[in-house]
Amino acid sequence: MKEAVYIGGPAPAGPDLQELLSLVARGDQEAFSRVYDLVCGPVMGLVRSVLRDPAQSEEVTQEVLLEVWRSATRFQPSRGSGMTWVLTLAHRRAVDRVRSAQASSDREHRAALLDRTPAYDEVTEQVEGRLEREQVRRCLRTLTELQRQSVTMAYYQGLTYREVAELLSVPLGTIKTRLRDGLIRLRDCLGVDA
Repeated sequence: MKEAVYIGGPAPAGPDLQELLSLVARGDQEAFSRVYDLVCGPVMGLVRSVLRDPAQSEEVTQEVLLEVWRSATRFQPSRGSGMTWVLTLAHRRAVDRVRSAQASSDREHRAALLDRTPAYDEVTEQVEGRLEREQVRRCLRTLTELQRQSVTMAYYQGLTYREVAELLSVPLGTIKTRLRDGLIRLRDCLGVDA
Protein backbone atom coordinates (compact mmCIF):
# COMPACT_ATOMS: atom_id res chain seq x y z
CA MET A 1 0.00 0.00 0.00
CA LYS A 2 1.34 3.44 -0.98
CA GLU A 3 1.54 6.16 1.61
CA ALA A 4 -0.43 9.28 0.82
CA VAL A 5 1.61 12.39 0.11
CA TYR A 6 0.24 15.66 1.43
CA ILE A 7 1.27 18.92 -0.15
CA GLY A 8 2.14 21.70 2.19
CA GLY A 9 3.28 19.77 5.25
CA PRO A 10 3.40 16.52 7.15
CA ALA A 11 0.59 14.02 6.96
CA PRO A 12 -2.13 14.72 9.49
CA ALA A 13 -1.72 12.60 12.60
CA GLY A 14 -4.33 10.01 13.44
CA PRO A 15 -6.32 10.13 16.63
CA ASP A 16 -4.27 10.38 19.79
CA LEU A 17 -4.43 7.80 22.59
CA GLN A 18 -7.19 9.62 24.48
CA GLU A 19 -9.39 9.67 21.38
CA LEU A 20 -8.61 6.02 20.70
CA LEU A 21 -9.56 5.06 24.26
CA SER A 22 -12.91 6.81 23.87
CA LEU A 23 -13.47 4.79 20.68
CA VAL A 24 -12.46 1.59 22.49
CA ALA A 25 -14.98 2.46 25.22
CA ARG A 26 -17.64 2.27 22.46
CA GLY A 27 -16.39 -1.18 21.38
CA ASP A 28 -14.27 -0.14 18.39
CA GLN A 29 -11.96 -3.09 17.75
CA GLU A 30 -9.82 -1.27 15.21
CA ALA A 31 -9.21 1.52 17.74
CA PHE A 32 -8.22 -1.12 20.29
CA SER A 33 -5.75 -2.59 17.81
CA ARG A 34 -4.11 0.83 17.54
CA VAL A 35 -4.17 1.30 21.33
CA TYR A 36 -2.52 -2.10 21.64
CA ASP A 37 0.24 -1.08 19.24
CA LEU A 38 0.82 2.21 21.10
CA VAL A 39 0.90 0.90 24.67
CA CYS A 40 2.09 -2.71 24.48
CA GLY A 41 5.82 -1.86 24.57
CA PRO A 42 5.65 0.62 27.46
CA VAL A 43 3.32 -1.68 29.45
CA MET A 44 5.65 -4.65 28.94
CA GLY A 45 8.67 -2.58 29.97
CA LEU A 46 7.00 -1.35 33.17
CA VAL A 47 5.65 -4.76 34.11
CA ARG A 48 8.98 -6.44 33.47
CA SER A 49 10.80 -3.88 35.62
CA VAL A 50 8.50 -4.85 38.52
CA LEU A 51 8.28 -8.62 37.99
CA ARG A 52 11.67 -9.41 36.44
CA ASP A 53 10.27 -12.73 35.13
CA PRO A 54 9.73 -12.66 31.33
CA ALA A 55 6.93 -15.25 31.26
CA GLN A 56 4.99 -13.60 34.08
CA SER A 57 5.60 -10.20 32.51
CA GLU A 58 4.02 -11.33 29.24
CA GLU A 59 1.06 -12.79 31.11
CA VAL A 60 0.48 -9.65 33.17
CA THR A 61 0.87 -7.47 30.06
CA GLN A 62 -1.90 -9.44 28.36
CA GLU A 63 -4.08 -9.07 31.49
CA VAL A 64 -3.50 -5.30 31.48
CA LEU A 65 -4.40 -4.96 27.81
CA LEU A 66 -7.52 -7.03 28.37
CA GLU A 67 -8.39 -4.74 31.26
CA VAL A 68 -7.91 -1.70 28.98
CA TRP A 69 -10.40 -3.22 26.52
CA ARG A 70 -12.93 -4.01 29.27
CA SER A 71 -12.60 -0.82 31.27
CA ALA A 72 -11.92 1.88 28.69
CA THR A 73 -15.21 3.50 29.78
CA ARG A 74 -13.57 4.36 33.11
CA PHE A 75 -10.80 6.40 31.49
CA GLN A 76 -11.26 10.10 32.30
CA PRO A 77 -9.08 12.45 30.22
CA SER A 78 -9.58 15.18 32.82
CA ARG A 79 -7.60 13.11 35.33
CA GLY A 80 -4.53 12.48 33.18
CA SER A 81 -3.24 11.23 29.87
CA GLY A 82 -4.24 7.94 28.33
CA MET A 83 -0.72 6.57 28.68
CA THR A 84 -0.64 7.48 32.38
CA TRP A 85 -3.95 5.66 32.90
CA VAL A 86 -2.76 2.53 31.08
CA LEU A 87 0.60 2.50 32.88
CA THR A 88 -1.16 2.95 36.22
CA LEU A 89 -3.26 -0.14 35.45
CA ALA A 90 -0.08 -1.99 34.50
CA HIS A 91 1.79 -0.99 37.64
CA ARG A 92 -1.11 -1.99 39.89
CA ARG A 93 -1.48 -5.34 38.17
CA ALA A 94 2.28 -6.05 38.40
CA VAL A 95 2.40 -5.11 42.09
CA ASP A 96 -0.65 -7.32 42.74
CA ARG A 97 1.18 -10.22 41.09
CA VAL A 98 4.25 -9.67 43.27
CA ARG A 99 2.09 -9.53 46.41
CA SER A 100 0.19 -12.64 45.35
CA ALA A 101 3.45 -14.53 44.73
CA GLN A 102 4.81 -13.39 48.11
CA ALA A 103 1.62 -14.41 49.91
CA SER A 104 1.75 -17.81 48.22
CA SER A 105 5.39 -18.25 49.20
CA ASP A 106 4.59 -17.25 52.79
CA ARG A 107 1.72 -19.78 52.95
CA GLU A 108 3.96 -22.54 51.62
CA HIS A 109 6.66 -21.63 54.13
CA ARG A 110 4.17 -21.71 57.04
CA ALA A 111 2.78 -25.04 55.83
CA ALA A 112 6.28 -26.49 55.65
CA LEU A 113 6.97 -25.33 59.19
CA LEU A 114 3.73 -26.89 60.43
CA ASP A 115 4.69 -30.18 58.78
CA ARG A 116 8.03 -30.22 60.61
CA THR A 117 6.79 -29.01 63.99
CA PRO A 118 4.82 -31.42 66.15
CA ALA A 119 1.43 -30.08 67.08
CA TYR A 120 1.33 -28.17 70.35
CA ASP A 121 -1.19 -30.62 71.78
CA GLU A 122 1.09 -33.60 71.10
CA VAL A 123 3.94 -32.00 73.01
CA THR A 124 1.64 -31.03 75.87
CA GLU A 125 0.17 -34.50 76.05
CA GLN A 126 3.62 -36.09 76.15
CA VAL A 127 4.78 -33.83 78.95
CA GLU A 128 1.58 -34.26 80.95
CA GLY A 129 1.69 -38.02 80.42
CA ARG A 130 5.24 -38.22 81.76
CA LEU A 131 4.37 -36.11 84.77
CA GLU A 132 1.26 -38.18 85.52
CA ARG A 133 3.19 -41.47 85.22
CA GLU A 134 5.86 -40.18 87.59
CA GLN A 135 3.23 -39.07 90.07
CA VAL A 136 1.50 -42.49 89.90
CA ARG A 137 4.84 -44.25 90.48
CA ARG A 138 5.51 -42.03 93.48
CA CYS A 139 2.04 -42.73 94.90
CA LEU A 140 2.38 -46.49 94.28
CA ARG A 141 5.48 -46.43 96.51
CA THR A 142 3.28 -45.23 99.42
CA LEU A 143 1.15 -48.41 99.35
CA THR A 144 1.82 -51.55 101.36
CA GLU A 145 3.48 -54.39 99.48
CA LEU A 146 0.22 -56.40 99.18
CA GLN A 147 -1.71 -53.31 98.02
CA ARG A 148 0.97 -52.43 95.43
CA GLN A 149 1.12 -56.02 94.12
CA SER A 150 -2.68 -56.28 93.95
CA VAL A 151 -3.11 -52.93 92.14
CA THR A 152 -0.26 -53.68 89.72
CA MET A 153 -1.60 -57.11 88.82
CA ALA A 154 -5.23 -56.01 88.50
CA TYR A 155 -4.78 -52.67 86.75
CA TYR A 156 -1.46 -52.93 84.91
CA GLN A 157 -1.44 -56.61 84.02
CA GLY A 158 -5.21 -56.87 83.48
CA LEU A 159 -5.82 -59.79 85.82
CA THR A 160 -9.18 -60.39 87.49
CA TYR A 161 -9.51 -60.12 91.28
CA ARG A 162 -9.84 -63.92 91.45
CA GLU A 163 -6.62 -64.40 89.40
CA VAL A 164 -4.76 -61.96 91.68
CA ALA A 165 -6.01 -63.83 94.76
CA GLU A 166 -4.88 -67.16 93.32
CA LEU A 167 -1.43 -65.87 92.29
CA LEU A 168 -0.80 -64.26 95.69
CA SER A 169 -2.39 -67.21 97.57
CA VAL A 170 -4.66 -64.82 99.46
CA PRO A 171 -8.44 -65.09 99.93
CA LEU A 172 -10.53 -63.17 97.33
CA GLY A 173 -12.14 -61.00 100.04
CA THR A 174 -8.71 -59.91 101.27
CA ILE A 175 -7.64 -58.96 97.73
CA LYS A 176 -10.83 -56.93 97.25
CA THR A 177 -10.20 -55.10 100.53
CA ARG A 178 -6.53 -54.47 99.72
CA LEU A 179 -7.44 -53.20 96.26
CA ARG A 180 -10.15 -50.90 97.63
CA ASP A 181 -7.83 -49.54 100.34
CA GLY A 182 -4.96 -49.19 97.84
CA LEU A 183 -7.13 -47.34 95.33
CA ILE A 184 -8.37 -44.97 98.05
CA ARG A 185 -4.77 -44.20 99.06
CA LEU A 186 -3.81 -43.66 95.41
CA ARG A 187 -6.78 -41.34 94.87
CA ASP A 188 -5.84 -39.31 97.94
CA CYS A 189 -2.16 -39.20 96.96
CA LEU A 190 -2.98 -38.14 93.38
CA GLY A 191 -5.46 -35.54 94.58
CA VAL A 192 -8.31 -36.95 92.50
CA ASP A 193 -11.85 -36.02 93.58
CA ALA A 194 -14.07 -39.01 94.25
